[in-house]
Amino acid sequence: MPTASPAPNMADVFMARQCKNGLVKVIIGDISKIEADVMVTTANNRLAGREGVDAAIHKQAGPELRAACDAIAVERRKENMQPCPVGTSVITEPYGLSAKKLIHVVGPDCRRPTQDESRRSLIKKAYETLFEQLSNVKDREIVATPPLSMDVFAYPHREGARMTMEIVMGWMDTSEDIGIKEFWIVTQQMNWVNNLRTVYRESEDQFPGKDITREYR
Repeated sequence: MPTASPAPNMADVFMARQCKNGLVKVIIGDISKIEADVMVTTANNRLAGREGVDAAIHKQAGPELRAACDAIAVERRKENMQPCPVGTSVITEPYGLSAKKLIHVVGPDCRRPTQDESRRSLIKKAYETLFEQLSNVKDREIVATPPLSMDVFAYPHREGARMTMEIVMGWMDTSEDIGIKEFWIVTQQMNWVNNLRTVYRESEDQFPGKDITREYR
């Protein structure tokens, strides 16, 4: 098993907000080294595992994950389908990661003009498929995900910071108990973090829940 962090150090927590159904944290760190019940990776539609955060997660997970993704791709292509189209997701075992399940989510790749034009609807769709997959996972008290599409997929960070927090906090503040105690958004993208800081200062009172960041300072 890899060396992993069982919980983020207080210094790593950039933001924490208590919502109705659980705690949302933004954590600055390497998600591939985090320990959680469910880990999420930002896949591409080929499940290739060759870019950005996805590459780091594949490297940490080891060759068994590559083989599992290849097997999914082969089966999907037999049906003349992409392995994992934008706005969809698949679940695999985590292999060398410190998690119980790994969810591969394909968000919009804004380097592609057609996806960039529809990025707002596609990012919502990507999170919706993530939430749907989580409902099928038994052990899901702690979830760790990168902010979808904010790495090599080049989603504009200011808009993306707002969209990410609105979608995630809105879901964590629903009336239904969703079985998640903590939802971690883990990133090393400091430009995204800086844009989130600006968005949060401007609109903190508009987000669901209560800010408890000071408890981690």
